[in-house]
Parts: sequence; structure tokens; C-alpha cells
Amino acid sequence: MMPSRPAFKIGQHTIDAGTRQTVDLPVSTLSDHTPVSMSVHVIHGKKPGPTMFVSAAIHGDEVIGVEVVRRLLRTNGLNKLRGTLLAIPIVNSFGFMNHSRYLPDRRDLNRSFPGSPKGSLAGRLANIFTEEIVARSDVGIDLHSASFHRTNLPQIRLTPSKPETMTLAKAFAAPLILTSKIRPNSLRQSAQEKGVDILVYEAGEGLRFDEMAARVGTAGIIRVMRHLEMLPAKSSAKAKVKPILSSSSSWVRAPAGGLLRLFKSAGEEIKKGDILGVVSDPFGEVETEVLSSEEGLIIGRTNLPVINEGDGIVHIAKINRNADAVATIDSLTTQLEQDPLFDEDEII
Repeated sequence: MMPSRPAFKIGQHTIDAGTRQTVDLPVSTLSDHTPVSMSVHVIHGKKPGPTMFVSAAIHGDEVIGVEVVRRLLRTNGLNKLRGTLLAIPIVNSFGFMNHSRYLPDRRDLNRSFPGSPKGSLAGRLANIFTEEIVARSDVGIDLHSASFHRTNLPQIRLTPSKPETMTLAKAFAAPLILTSKIRPNSLRQSAQEKGVDILVYEAGEGLRFDEMAARVGTAGIIRVMRHLEMLPAKSSAKAKVKPILSSSSSWVRAPAGGLLRLFKSAGEEIKKGDILGVVSDPFGEVETEVLSSEEGLIIGRTNLPVINEGDGIVHIAKINRNADAVATIDSLTTQLEQDPLFDEDEII
């Protein structure tokens, strides 16, 4: 008889093989003496395999990732998990409770890694996440959405230090894969320094639910887990369309302040010189056209009609001229509507 797989230890908790448990990692105490912790749902499979973390709400107002984690944890197939899954639906509980991107001290948690046990509140939370989650993992998926009244096309962002990271990004099968520079003191940088590459999923808008963003995110995580053989493979669940690849992107900024009317949406292909929208002054006397400075795919845009000169209003990714972005997005949308990943008996 094969020996039982060793238990998984995190914080002061021990999770036996073949079991799942939600554990609370103490973070701090609020000014009214209310204790605050970071909750982690640990699923420790009976059989060996990789350890993967899935995190959301590092920015407290990015709620789509919380919904993705919820759906992931309701997947019936997790009872056949190989390896270990660490699911953290709300990393920044302070921001989540206050509908805020930031921590109470106005620090951005994703610019506070790897943190310090003796640092600021942001630094201490970053340190706990780094030491308790990242250091115990082989790979991670961090879920985000746009902020500041913007919306993002579902996309994976990464800076791979290992070739297999790009393979995992392609297995995720979001419409777009964007290789981007690592920001200093970000979770991606801290994790990569520990030898853990992270896929960053960006989709939708802060403080808003988006069904397509949630479906793409949930399906993508399950595909990655199947690719890693953490879950049984299903040939019918493989993506039928390859994601579009991009290695650079840029923002088109408002040429003037005023009232913005955008004519383009996320997911649309554009050419250099295309009219993206019009900025008007409140009196209707002056209108300024917003022209595209690049050819590519719109992967993000503002949702605010009131803008200042210089505000970023449309985010454009450069793509291969031969790439049919619209067909790719349409095909992935159709697959999600028919995807067996979302049978009622598998995901609720």
C-alpha cells in the first residue's frame, strides 16, 4: 500500500491529503481592535502534483476575480485534484470592505512586495502573502480588472522567465496574451525572484461584474490546471482558437478636456488615423477628434465621459497584421457559450 501523501502546512495549520480547509492567516488589528486576517482555501489532493495559487482582490475594488475564485471553488472536479490549490479570493480585505483599490494608508499593495514583517501595513500584508503563499507554490494566477472607471478586454499579461510560462498562458486561452515589463515591487517581480512565474489575468471593470470576464477567467484557470495534470484532461475543453500575441501596447490620451464620446469598444481592431471618439467642450462650441496613433487591437478603454487633457482613454495593443482579432474573440465567445466546462453538474 502506497504511503499517504504528507500533509500541507501553512501558517499554524495542517491540511491532510485528500481534504480541503479554509484557514485564516492573521494580518493586523483595526483601530477599533477588530482582528483582520487573510483567508486561504487550501485543497490538498490525495495524489502528488504542483502547488498553484489563485489570488484576487489585491486591489480591493477589483471584484471580478473574487467571483472567478468563487466559481472555481464550486467546481466538482476538484475532488480529483492532484497537487495542491491555494485559493485566496480577497487578498486586500481592507480595500474590499471599503470599495477601494488601496489599503487604509493609501498604499497600493501591488507596489509593496516583497514586503517586510516590520514594515507598513501594506508591507506586512505583502510579506505574509510572499512567505505563506508564493514561497509554497510552483505557479500562480493573479486576477485583476481595470481601475479608475476603465474596462479591459480579457487578457493574460506575463513576463516569462521560463518557456513553460508562455505555454501555460496559451493553455489559459484568453483572447490576448500581452508580454509586458515587470513593475518594481509588484507581486510578479517578487514571485519571479523566488522562481515562480505568474499569469496575470486582466478583465472587466473595477466594482462591476462582467459575465464574459468571469467565464473566460474560470475556464482559463481550469484549462491551466488540466495542462498541469492537476485535473483530469478533457479533449472537448481545449480552446479551439489560439490567443492573439502582443509584445507592446500604448495609451491614446485625450487631446483636450471636456465631454468624451467614444465610438470604439474593447476588442475592436483599429488602424492608424481612425477616429476613436470626440471631445466636446460643455458649451458645444468646440469639438476635437481623438485619432488613433497606432494600428492594433483595443484592449482597454475609459468608461468616464468627463475627461481632462492627457487622460488615457484607449489602450491599444500592437498585433500581427495577419491576426484576425475579431474572429478570434467571436470564436472564443461562442466556445464559452457552449463550453462543457460550464455544465451544471460541473460548475455552479
